[in-house]
Amino acid sequence: FWDFLILFFCLPVVIFNEITKKRLLGDMSCRIVPFMEVSSLGVTTFSLCALGIDRFHAATSPQASTRPIEQCQSIIAKLAVIWVGSMTLSVPEILLWQLAQDTSPVSGVVTEFCTMKPSSNLPESIYSLVLTYQNARMWWYFGCYFCLPILFTVSCQLVTRRIRGTEKKSECRGTKHGQCESHLNCTIIALTIIYGLCTTPENVCNIVVAYMSPDMSKQTLDLLNLINQFFLFFKCSVTPVLLLCLCRPLGQAFMDCCCCCCEGCGPDTTSSESSADSKLKTEMSSSIFFDKPRETPPPLLALGTPC
Repeated sequence: FWDFLILFFCLPVVIFNEITKKRLLGDMSCRIVPFMEVSSLGVTTFSLCALGIDRFHAATSPQASTRPIEQCQSIIAKLAVIWVGSMTLSVPEILLWQLAQDTSPVSGVVTEFCTMKPSSNLPESIYSLVLTYQNARMWWYFGCYFCLPILFTVSCQLVTRRIRGTEKKSECRGTKHGQCESHLNCTIIALTIIYGLCTTPENVCNIVVAYMSPDMSKQTLDLLNLINQFFLFFKCSVTPVLLLCLCRPLGQAFMDCCCCCCEGCGPDTTSSESSADSKLKTEMSSSIFFDKPRETPPPLLALGTPC
């Protein structure tokens, strides 16, 4: 959902600015767009950490195949912590950016752009905090939004494989539950790889700009910033597609919803039977994020009865 917000709001603003050299929504967009983009990095980072913890719990559980499905309230609470924490850490971006104007000496055209400069109207204590954040922003990006999810995911995967190789190797090999666990681990690794590849250029550019910005022209800096933003948009576009392709229950549920919206949910017998079958398959499938099968299997029809 957050990836959709990035593509729906931030992408049109950036494209409009590149075409017209005017900032859509003015100073508001200069503050909201960086806030949403940094929040997107935080949501992805902490989601990958939460998924790594869940896979670790799945591997260390004494009876992984009999654990109950996690309650919806617990999942919503985790998502709320991830979202609120990401947005809280991104609040300095709102106070850091502001709209600026520049007049071309050749054509005399006034262009608008966003600059990283705290407003002098801020209170002195807040101004000093924002200035400290600006000075440490490059390493904060690199440490929290790049190293943390990658190292966390790699560590959880290594520990999980170690535990499975020593304790549950004979128990899970060849079973359906073991194959599902391997599939989910591969999905998390794929998400981490996509995230790492899409955020590497931004971190490299931040380090280069921090040490070579006096020797670089404004056009070069704007080009690097544009490349970084479109890598973020690419990540937001690829991640949902990757989830739908690699997670079969999630992809099947998405296709069922699309078919239901296109064809109309009429009281047709065939459609009701197919929806019932798909619902049964979805219930029997495992969730990608919290793979905790039900305590008891679904009831089976008795054989040899008059019915």
